[in-house]
Amino acid sequence: MAVSYNGLWKMLIDKNMYKKDLAAKLNISSATMAKMGKGENVSMEVLQKICEYMDCNVGDIISFEKEDNAVKDE
Repeated sequence: MAVSYNGLWKMLIDKNMYKKDLAAKLNISSATMAKMGKGENVSMEVLQKICEYMDCNVGDIISFEKEDNAVKDE
């Protein structure tokens, strides 16, 4: 399964914020923000910081999407 941060990106748009603003406000490294941009895993500590700041739950900022890598029987 792949991690999607689309919920967070949409939330930032709604609040007229940029990724760099969030990173600066919460002291999140650019490497961690890059991981999120690529849909990679980040620590629960980072997710907790974001949820506390955005006043939301983790399910509001991330979701898991099935990857279509399975071999289909034909």
